[in-house]
Amino acid sequence: MKLIILRSNLKEGLSAVEKAILENNNLPVLKNVLFKTYNNKIKIAATNLELGITKFTSGKIIEEGGITVPFGTFYGIINNSDSERINLETKNNTLIVKTDNYEAKIQGVSEDEFPIIPKIENEDQFIEINNSLLKEALNRVASAAQISEIRPEISGVLIDFQMTLMKLVATDAFRLTQKIFNNNNFSSSFIRGFKVIVPLKTITEVIKIFPINQPIKIFIDSNQILFKSDDLELISRVIDGDYPDYEQIIPKSTDNEIHINKDHFVNGLKLASNFSGRTNDIKLKTNDGAKVLEIYSANQYLGDNKYLVPMKLKGKELEEISFNWRYLLDGLKTLNSENIFFGTNGSAKPSVIKSLEDDSYHYILMPIKSMGE
Repeated sequence: MKLIILRSNLKEGLSAVEKAILENNNLPVLKNVLFKTYNNKIKIAATNLELGITKFTSGKIIEEGGITVPFGTFYGIINNSDSERINLETKNNTLIVKTDNYEAKIQGVSEDEFPIIPKIENEDQFIEINNSLLKEALNRVASAAQISEIRPEISGVLIDFQMTLMKLVATDAFRLTQKIFNNNNFSSSFIRGFKVIVPLKTITEVIKIFPINQPIKIFIDSNQILFKSDDLELISRVIDGDYPDYEQIIPKSTDNEIHINKDHFVNGLKLASNFSGRTNDIKLKTNDGAKVLEIYSANQYLGDNKYLVPMKLKGKELEEISFNWRYLLDGLKTLNSENIFFGTNGSAKPSVIKSLEDDSYHYILMPIKSMGE
């Protein structure tokens, strides 16, 4: 292999595949990045056997070929180089890196020893969506996901595809997020619906590495999912298991509706939380003729405080109810609206937070049970 590549292109490609590198003493080739020519492009790939990332970039290809080299060493050279034009050449299993004022020889491994990155069997069926929409939705939904060895099925984001709707769902058993896409937000060639649980680490990489303003295609088969754009592919195993029946968790109605300014609510939570202690609990209730929401917290060693937020109430008065203020704040941060809907169903049932202007996203939160309940 012999080629010339711009440092910026090479660094971008290496950064894209970085999270698929695995330090594995039993299989040291997983510490390597695959670098080869492919269809007049330069292919940069890495895999940890759970996740595979491939980035295609451009350069001047003089001779075809390929090699794998230790990622850390190669990336360190490229990241610290002050030359924009980089020459790469292989001799036997050595990668020679040259610039105007620098030369290095990296001992590599034959590309034949690099693990095969799996392929999706059926590439005729896919969902296509603009990545700016997908990225925003995944960022919001993933806030409720949590990696769990005991319950691996909640260690990711559920994609529930229903032909005319696509729902993204995540939960950690204390809170749940849901984003709904109507079919005017995406196109699809699938002939039936499906449910698939995508690992949280995979979701994080999709958010991070795919360009915002490009369409992205989603393919699935029995145990894998592929996210693909023009020059980037990420394939991952999916989580095996049955996702919780989330639709039963989302309240169909609430005892009350509190309409409140998001920023005022956030400020109140931050202030009141100073007295919340280790349990992170704050108490909410309506008073003053249901014109304000009282946010209260107390600590036997510090004292207590309360903050009053103007609001409008429909339905029943909100009797005192406790929440984990960090979880409540996380939910408010995922909303893009100035005006918030906050609906409760007592101290033992889930509450709902959503935008008054956008009904496609819900943040569901369980109250904290008081002692004796």
